[in-house]
Amino acid sequence: MGLALTLLPRRGTFRSPVLPVVAVLALLALPRPPDGAGPADAMSALAVLYCAIRLVRDRRRPLSRTAAVVLGLPVVGLAVAAVGAPSPWDGVTGMGRFLQVFVLVPAAVLLLIRDRGDFRLLAWSLVGLALWQGAVGAHQYVTRTGASYQGEDIRAVGTFGPQDVMGMASVVSVGLVCALGLALGRTSPRQRSVAVGCALVLLAPLALSFSRGAWIATAVTCAAQLVLAGARRALVAAAAVAAAAVVLVGGLGVGTAMLQERIDSITRVTDAPDQSVIDRYSLWAAATGMWRDHPVTGVGLKGFPEYRDGYASPALSAASDTEGAGSAYRRQPLLSPHNMYLLVLSEQGLTGLVALGGSWLALLVCALWGLSRTRATRGPGLDCALIACALLVRQLTDFLYADIGGPSTVLTGVCFGLAAWWALAGHGERQGAVSVPLPRRVEEAVAR
Repeated sequence: MGLALTLLPRRGTFRSPVLPVVAVLALLALPRPPDGAGPADAMSALAVLYCAIRLVRDRRRPLSRTAAVVLGLPVVGLAVAAVGAPSPWDGVTGMGRFLQVFVLVPAAVLLLIRDRGDFRLLAWSLVGLALWQGAVGAHQYVTRTGASYQGEDIRAVGTFGPQDVMGMASVVSVGLVCALGLALGRTSPRQRSVAVGCALVLLAPLALSFSRGAWIATAVTCAAQLVLAGARRALVAAAAVAAAAVVLVGGLGVGTAMLQERIDSITRVTDAPDQSVIDRYSLWAAATGMWRDHPVTGVGLKGFPEYRDGYASPALSAASDTEGAGSAYRRQPLLSPHNMYLLVLSEQGLTGLVALGGSWLALLVCALWGLSRTRATRGPGLDCALIACALLVRQLTDFLYADIGGPSTVLTGVCFGLAAWWALAGHGERQGAVSVPLPRRVEEAVAR
């Protein structure tokens, strides 16, 4: 996190109200038990409480009407699905998790960000977290102390362990798209140069995660960022990425046979799918079947595991093998469809999907509108706009093959909070209740 502090204006940095959110990201760098809530989850609750105390103390209106509607829309589907949960406890815990990730943490981040300087502090913190997790993952690959992959302990998982093999890949992917957004913005040459270097460095641990979904989501997002940034910047960045790929694959030997096989498997998911792909298709079919039988309200929050076996095909293995990275062999139950849209559709029905999806779509439309306005007027904050739009595109693409769950879930809430600030407050002339005046010299430094 020191990288974030050294690349931002020094004055006022250590008094920034977003420091509790930075603490959430810092705690994601620590190992945690495979089961139960981790320190980052607890810190996110404290950040929400801290935000509420600030609002009461300052006597400010919490959110604008638009922000309240957009961020509060998911509550409609959650309330209905909680009533239909298999048990009252499942309804309470399931609703609490969804509220944390999609309502409370994003709203707290939105309210705690004062200006573009705070936004960049969080963006650099995400880059710093990605560099740390990527370094741990690269060390695991080199020393063969990572998670098991095809009989060898080489899969880079960072501090998340084999029970959350997507954790490090998600963190590195988010850090990479943040670094690319900072590099494509109109900030100082020093910040842009450092951001380019960070983005290139993060390519290696992303590759060593062996996560096909993370590769696809990152590629789609980076391509979208380059298009949104303009043709000239896109060509320069594409040339840099191509050069880095040549160095990594040809010069450093990152392109191992296993990595090449993993890349090739992306195009064989229908012709010769492996067991993980077969399981995923079976889980998707089960989720679709639940929705067909319960189209409006779904089977209730946390109802997917209860109904899974009644809808899944015999080809489903029901659990995956995990070991390595300091953990013993363990069978990890497959308790979700590994697709956020199908999870919501199966457990919350069309009511939940329309409410949650409507909130995400509104954020994306507002963020893109703010980006187009910034580009048209050549105003400050292009890097913030690109990062916000990229985080939304990456997350919505990621949801095609993943859902919430695991130690890295709180990161999703922080990403939605950053995107919500830009979409609902950051690009407007008036920031209303979510703005705090800065000293003039700090305002000028941030604008540069």
